[in-house]
Amino acid sequence: MILCHSLLPQFKPVWIFKHLICQTGVSGNKTVPRSSNISITDTKTYLGKKQRMMGGFVNLLFVCILMLPMLLCGCSHLNEGHQATFKEANALFSQGNYTASLATYQQLIEKYPTTADRGLFEMGIIYAYPRNEQKDYQKSLECFQRLIKDYPESGYKKDSALMVFNINNTILKDMTIATQQTHIETLKQGTVTLQKEVEALEQEVRSKEDENVALQNEIFSLQKKTADKILIGKKERRLTLLSKGKVLKTYKIALGGNPSGPKERQGDNKTPEGTYVIDSRNKDSRYHLSLHISYPNEKDKKRAKQLGVSPGGDIMIHGIKNGFSWVGDLHTEIDWTKGCIAVTDKEIEEIGKLAPNGTIVEILP
Repeated sequence: MILCHSLLPQFKPVWIFKHLICQTGVSGNKTVPRSSNISITDTKTYLGKKQRMMGGFVNLLFVCILMLPMLLCGCSHLNEGHQATFKEANALFSQGNYTASLATYQQLIEKYPTTADRGLFEMGIIYAYPRNEQKDYQKSLECFQRLIKDYPESGYKKDSALMVFNINNTILKDMTIATQQTHIETLKQGTVTLQKEVEALEQEVRSKEDENVALQNEIFSLQKKTADKILIGKKERRLTLLSKGKVLKTYKIALGGNPSGPKERQGDNKTPEGTYVIDSRNKDSRYHLSLHISYPNEKDKKRAKQLGVSPGGDIMIHGIKNGFSWVGDLHTEIDWTKGCIAVTDKEIEEIGKLAPNGTIVEILP
């Protein structure tokens, strides 16, 4: 649609703008009549009726922006200097050079103060134009608000007020959308975090399953093997089962109440040091189960004879005293035996299965 200045000789730019708005209106299913022979009074009356009919259905901001190219190309009663400057600004706008167009309007406002209201109005439109990548609603508002304040008699005042109203609504909607998008991103992030936690838990479950499989394999391996040596480190408080030089399993132990040094005599509460064998076992022991160690050996007997004392005996590897099995691993916190080597009831059962009679027992300081 092209508007010619000759068709609307009595219209100011604001009435051309309103005339364009009227031409876009629809009431029910009927198109609003269009005419290029409308007086200013008729246009005002018609606009009043139109606004009442359309009510809340007209988004003036959208209409203004949609009609901008035609608005900028409309004719006016400006003199040649004004008109040339406006044409230049319009041409830059049509080319998509919005920054240069705005700069030209600014120069026009400074050079031709009498047309500043139109310049401000069209600058406000450009700042709000959707295709303007530097779109700035705040600057658009400043243009319209300056027009309303500085040019109270301007024909653009009413349309500027409507633009301010619509732009503020647009800003509010944009803020609402931004808030909702932020909320969505937060929810997405929360979902990602929960997914990572689920994956971590799944990994932990898989790890536990692997540990269980490894433990089952270890138990199966232990069941198939037997120990050929029991190595006891008094200082480390550790008992180790060996098979052909390879460690089958280790256990934490408690020793005699006076563990330092080798056993020399009966009742000294010391644990022997030396090499022995498992020579018997007692399933009815007062300490759940006991494996008897062949103490004293010849070296122990010779030392006791030189001291003129009895070397003693009944040195065992055994469990916890009957009735106190609930103590469990805590029993190793102190050395409580009379020279024996103590483990838990469960551990002595395992050692008993893996170490048959004849198994070598080496006790180190």
